[in-house]
Amino acid sequence: MVKELDDQQCRSRASTAKRHKSSADDTRLGKTMPTYILLSQLTDEGWKTVKERPERIKEVNEELKAMGVKVVQQYAVLGSYDFINVVEAADNQKIAKVSIDLGSRGTIRLTTLPAIPIDDFIASLKRK
Repeated sequence: MVKELDDQQCRSRASTAKRHKSSADDTRLGKTMPTYILLSQLTDEGWKTVKERPERIKEVNEELKAMGVKVVQQYAVLGSYDFINVVEAADNQKIAKVSIDLGSRGTIRLTTLPAIPIDDFIASLKRK
């Protein structure tokens, strides 16, 4: 059965495709996507999963990739957080959705921070 799309659905899909194409074009042109830091704390259920299946960590990275988020660096750490992830995503809306999707699983609590490259930060301070 072929489903017909109404005008709104067609416009929405075209807009989404255009945004994805634009992000891909930016990457090919040497522009990087915005960088975010994900500070992760495992819940009791998350610890159980990682203990039983440590490879689950890499599986989640693949899920992030499928959602349009690139894991640039990942560290297991000691202290208040269990993992620190440096990721790239198209925009704040994308990383917010991914953070909510991951947090809703009940295995992790996330703090998501936008990161500004230091050269960009310094340049912004010099602008008038």
